[in-house]
Amino acid sequence: MSTETVAHRLVELCRQGKFDVAQNELFADSARSIEMEGVPNAEAVGMDAIRQKGRDFDATLTQVHTVTVSEPVVADGFFSIVMGLDATYKEGGRRSMTEICVYEVANDKIVREQFFYRPN
Repeated sequence: MSTETVAHRLVELCRQGKFDVAQNELFADSARSIEMEGVPNAEAVGMDAIRQKGRDFDATLTQVHTVTVSEPVVADGFFSIVMGLDATYKEGGRRSMTEICVYEVANDKIVREQFFYRPN
């Protein structure tokens, strides 16, 4: 699968809210996930840790109102998207945020994701 194919498939699945399917289908077992510096558990290595990070984040939410995902920008083994989230959190109430998500693809799988945003 080319980087462009991986990118478009990730966008398709995220727009459908199928984040687990995206991870299972598109990520390498040894993938790294990196949040902004200073965020608790800012780096997860391996799919078990990445899945746990997702479960931990989901546990902070009471309701997801909308998720938006831009078209990908693809360049030689990397791609980026803008992802937006409007959600109600257990602590802090309803908030909206956007982030730049950068992905690295090797051997047809996402091997690294890194997120850039302003922490609340």
